[in-house]
Amino acid sequence: MKSFSRSNSSIPANGSRRRFLKLTAAGLVTASPPASALFRLTNPCLDPAATPVSALESAAWQGIDPADWWDCHTHIVGSGDGGSGITQSPDMHAPLRHPIQTLQHWAYANAACIGDVGAQDIAFVERLQALLDTLPKGAKAMLFAFDRAHGASGDPDHANTSFFVPNEYARALAQQYPDRFEWVASIHPYRPDCVAVLEQAAANGARAVKWLPPAMGIDPASPQCDRFYKAAAKLNIPIISHGGEEKAVHGANQPLFGNPLRLRRALDAGVRVVIAHCASIGTDIADDGREVRSFDIFTQLMAEKQWRQQLFGDISAIVLRNRDPEVIKTLLTETGWHSRLLYGSDYPLTGILPLISPKTLAEAGLLAEDAVEPLLVLQDYHPFRFDFVLKRSLSWRGQRFADTLFATRPFFTEHP
Repeated sequence: MKSFSRSNSSIPANGSRRRFLKLTAAGLVTASPPASALFRLTNPCLDPAATPVSALESAAWQGIDPADWWDCHTHIVGSGDGGSGITQSPDMHAPLRHPIQTLQHWAYANAACIGDVGAQDIAFVERLQALLDTLPKGAKAMLFAFDRAHGASGDPDHANTSFFVPNEYARALAQQYPDRFEWVASIHPYRPDCVAVLEQAAANGARAVKWLPPAMGIDPASPQCDRFYKAAAKLNIPIISHGGEEKAVHGANQPLFGNPLRLRRALDAGVRVVIAHCASIGTDIADDGREVRSFDIFTQLMAEKQWRQQLFGDISAIVLRNRDPEVIKTLLTETGWHSRLLYGSDYPLTGILPLISPKTLAEAGLLAEDAVEPLLVLQDYHPFRFDFVLKRSLSWRGQRFADTLFATRPFFTEHP
């Protein structure tokens, strides 16, 4: 990154933290069944240019125009040490007080191959470029900004902000590397300036808006969102909003805000809404007061005819170990949904090796046995290609995800 300077990280390195993480990692391996599946704990960060190409991967690209392949769910990782403006909660670096958050931060950094300290901002971009450069020409990643948590007053809630990725940084990356990156803004709708920021983001090429309501403290059903919804509908810019339980990011800790039903207010306002991960994990309260799977609520909303032109889902993270294989089976067999599902990976989570097990998916009948080995090899080298080939290879009762599901560019560029 020539436009961002290198500097020493503001996050101190110390041997005790590294020892803690290694011990914790060892504990995960020995305590979590099946332990054998977790021995591949760390990402080896192999050279993407050396990634072997298998017949399975070659078959995966059949029927896909790479120019239409935009991974619509890609996170930016960094520490702010390269002038990016990224900030992180101190809780991510406090192993004794916040061991889970510290371990999660280590896992994300390892998955993105950016190391523990030093020039993390630059290392992330260089690694991302190296990964994308081995994809067919035209394929892109849509990079997410990530706004701070905000309180009801509209003021930033720094104490409950796990991390912050400025819109300006995501935009700068997309403008500097237009052949490989697009960008997605993140704007809290309670901000006094939210409409002006949204209009400026759209003018600067933002393809969508990213929300994570439980962590950001956004209630999508609040009237405070109405002016933002009105502007988003007018600009025809979609909101990609997390649905269901949130496990990866700590923050405002408002789990009820992840209920997909709360997005009806946006739909009523005419906004196109993408429910991230198809709300594939967790439980929420249904209209009748029962506690049901969040995915069942997603299913209910997808069946409501009035939302067929506005409601969509992305399939990022659906293959993680903590997802029910039955959810994948439903997504595969509900072929009428395929034109309303969008491909996304949730990188860098796809680089955390223990989170995704091709062998387990094969045992559930979702993968052919002979697909497991080439997928494991691909997983070691290239998290983008691994996630894509894995999802292209999934099948249930003869049904696979339609080719159009992986052609996401038109959704973000050509929708009337």
